[in-house]
Parts: sequence; structure tokens; C-alpha cells
Amino acid sequence: MTDTDLDIIIRIAAKGDGITADGRHFPLTAPGDRIGPGGFVIAGPHHVDPACTHFPACGGCQIQQLDEVSYADFVTARVTGALAGQGVVPVTVLPPHISPPMTRRRAALRAARAGKRVTIGFAEGGSHRLIDLEMCAVLDPRLFALVAPLRGLLATILPDKRAAHVKMSLVDQGVDLLLEGVKVEGLAADEALGDFARAHGLARLTIDEGDGAQTRWEPEAATISFGGVPVGFPPFAFLQATPDGEAALVGAVRDALPETGAIADLFAGLGTFALALGDGRPVYAGEGARDAILSLKLAAGRAQRRLAADHRDLFRRPLTPEELNRFAAVILDPPRAGAREQVLQLAASAVPVVAYVSCNPASFARDAAHLTAAGYRLDSVKPVGQFRWTTHVELVGIFRR
Repeated sequence: MTDTDLDIIIRIAAKGDGITADGRHFPLTAPGDRIGPGGFVIAGPHHVDPACTHFPACGGCQIQQLDEVSYADFVTARVTGALAGQGVVPVTVLPPHISPPMTRRRAALRAARAGKRVTIGFAEGGSHRLIDLEMCAVLDPRLFALVAPLRGLLATILPDKRAAHVKMSLVDQGVDLLLEGVKVEGLAADEALGDFARAHGLARLTIDEGDGAQTRWEPEAATISFGGVPVGFPPFAFLQATPDGEAALVGAVRDALPETGAIADLFAGLGTFALALGDGRPVYAGEGARDAILSLKLAAGRAQRRLAADHRDLFRRPLTPEELNRFAAVILDPPRAGAREQVLQLAASAVPVVAYVSCNPASFARDAAHLTAAGYRLDSVKPVGQFRWTTHVELVGIFRR
């Protein structure tokens, strides 16, 4: 058999499979891999050994077989490919930012108990079967350090043959832990919660037995800081996946903003952008989640920021062109579905700069098509790979009139 008998993987598709020139898909391959008869893979120069012993069974990662170059290319191609599908061409594609291993500061794991055995981990790809984590190449070590001791705690508060959710976030004070689906019955179980929180120095321990979250341990109010301003952190509230990824997104937006003038931060959450970028200038922050916007309002007030926090459903009641035209720039950071209703209002406005932060290249591209059709230019896009070794990609797109 000669090389001419082999097909070569030329790129990685959106779901992580390698693709040959004739359009065939092969999982767990990298660009440059060669495919022989029967589908066996001859590793090429971009195919590396996975960083985790659980790969590829664990559903937490999909593309650990890619080296740094091909993973960065994949992150960029996810953005440019989605835009090309909508006929949108950015003026500049900036180099991607890729988060290092073991920097993920937010995770939702599953737990299950069968007799005395408690399993904690991510579900196997395409299955409900849990992979019991013995290591993790993406989680911050402070989060992963809780996995083993949690097995002991859950053996006392998770009913047999039942499943629970383990949700962890790194906040200013340490690890914020939320356990959902547990059952705390009796003094021993109650004391076990307090002992666990103290022993592991938790920032907060919250449980949800099915009737709402109850905080069981919080020595001081849990906060997360943006731009030096601490904001009250609701249990497992939205937080950018890695600190460096957040910094890359904030930096790309900061570089695009005019030096003066009021800005609007729409889908503001807890204030990732409003607080990091709003020091010394008026900011309007719009957000539909009540807990988040109340936390942001209180934090901005304590810090004496010039920030107007508005509890507003931007899908049902987007800002109108008349409201938008007051701002020198608008920042958008919507959920995965995008911001079609708000984008249509922006398209009819005269706002000079729109910084669109997205966690979904496909919905971003659809919204970008509306803005460019209305006269905006997509000046630049910055791909960001916070969810290392997954197919999940984020970005910042800068639009200008």
C-alpha cells in the first residue's frame, strides 16, 4: 500500500470529526492523519497523545487528539466558517486566545450512588453513563480537589440509586459549591455538611433537596470581582469559564470602545463588562435575570459607579433605536440563541460601535448578517477557546458604522 492509497484528514468539522477531501468523517483524528482501508488511522504530525486518561470516553472533552496549532486553527475556523455561511466577511480575524489546561473555574458534574459506591464526573459522550473522574485536564485543581472527598459526603446525603448535580464555581473567597438532588436527614447528615465545608475551606455550601436552594455554610458573603468591584454571587450564577478567557474577551471589547461617552451593556449579567469597562463613564446595564441585576446594582452603588441597572427582558422588550442612540457604544453578550430582537433594533440605530460577545458562532453569524445588511462593517473578530479541547467556541465581533 502506498500513500496514494490513503485519504488525508484536511480539517476538523464543527462537532470534532476529521474530514477528508471527499467529505468523509472520521472521529478522533487530526489534520494530516491518513486513513487506510477499513478506516484505520495513521497519525500525522498534528495528532498528539491525549492529556487525560479518561479521553475519549469522558464527554467533558472531544478533541484532545489535536496539537496546539490545529486546535487554534479549529477555534478560528468555527468562527470564520459560520460567518462565511451567512456571507459575512470580517475585515480582520485576530489571533485566537486559547485557555491553558486546568484553568476552568466553573463546572457542572453529575453524581450517582449505587450502594456504597458514589460516582462523580461528566457523562460519556452520547450516553448517560458517568465517567468516574480520577483526573481532569481542564478543571482548576482547586475544583478537582473536591471530587474525591465529595464521594464520601454524598455517600451520606445522596439516596441509593439516585443522581445529583454537583456545581462548583471559584469565587473571591474560594470554592462555591451547590449540591442538587441530595437529601439531608438527621443530625449526623447535617453535621457532615458543616464538617465538610470547614475542612475544605469552602466559600459557600448550598444544597437543593428539590424545594429550592438553601445556604448551609457561608462565613462571609460570596462575591466575584470585575474591574476591582466585588459583586454578590448567586449560587452557580453565570461566570466566564476561565479568568484568562474573561480577560481576553474584556480586552477585545476595551480596545474597540471610544475613550469617552456613555456605553450600554446588554445582557449584562453580574457586570463582567459593565464594571470592568465602566470606571469613570456612564453605563447602562440591562439584564433579564433578577438576581444578577440586583447584585450588580448593589455592587455599583457601593463602588459609587455611574451605572444604571435595569431589570429588563431584552428579548421581549429590546432597547429601541431612540434609546440606543444615546450611547457611544453598545456591548452585547447574549445567551447561545443570540440576540435577534435586540440586533434588529440596533440595525435601525445610529450607534457607532457595537461589541458583540458570543458563545455561539452560528447565532452570532446570523445576527452579524442583519447588522452588516443595515450598514455596519464587521471590523474584527477575536476567537476565544475558553472550553479547551471541546467544540465550544466564543468570540468578540466589533461592528462599526
